[in-house]
Amino acid sequence: MVQSSQLALNIKNFFIEIGELAYFSSRFFRELFSKPFEFKELLRQCYNMGNKSLGLVLITGFIIGLVLTIQTRPTLEQFGAESWMPSMVSISIVREIGPIITALICAGRIGSGIGAELGSMRVTEQIDAMEVSGTNPFKYLVVTRVLATTLMIPILVFFGDTMALYGSFLVENLNGDVSFFLYFDKVFHAIEYSDLLPATIKTFFFGYAIGLVGCYKGYYCEKGTVGVGIAANSAVVYTSMLLFIIDFIAVFITDIFI
Repeated sequence: MVQSSQLALNIKNFFIEIGELAYFSSRFFRELFSKPFEFKELLRQCYNMGNKSLGLVLITGFIIGLVLTIQTRPTLEQFGAESWMPSMVSISIVREIGPIITALICAGRIGSGIGAELGSMRVTEQIDAMEVSGTNPFKYLVVTRVLATTLMIPILVFFGDTMALYGSFLVENLNGDVSFFLYFDKVFHAIEYSDLLPATIKTFFFGYAIGLVGCYKGYYCEKGTVGVGIAANSAVVYTSMLLFIIDFIAVFITDIFI
């Protein structure tokens, strides 16, 4: 009996949080098109989230390309299909592996950072002070960060995909003596607009989800300093789940219409 009541309470809290997140999202769009526009803060957030995450994204993408090619090559050799390696790796990385892995990395680095930063501002009453002084903290803190992640994640995915393909090329060059121009000629012949367009569009949704959930968890942080850690941790967990849901919806829609 106790377990069933606890389960019902958890389900109720889950739907309440979904409703609050939906309201938070609607408030973002209302504030997005209202003045004043915080361009300087937006540029600062873009720099912090994009430039400071670039190194991690590049290293991860490079390793993904190496590992994927090393693991796949022996299987293709059994069928004498090594020539298909550039096509297979490029399509896999561009369509799915590159965007979702990069988004998960950014969810861990950027999402948790936003949750911790806004959470600490909430518990130290800095957000309350901004409201009292007449400043709109939602527009300055939330809108700029969500917009920055929405714009920066697609760019980071592009660089991550490029490094992954370069890592794959290095393995092919060492094992099969494949030239740079031959490898990437096969890559560009394999990739079509039907591969690039859906993969690019969904990265904007990935960025939006990372910024929105991180800001939501931090903006409504509770329980003092302990709540800051909870906000950062829950931002990563919720964002990761949301990324997989968005990815599934994107793949499902793409499979139907393209």
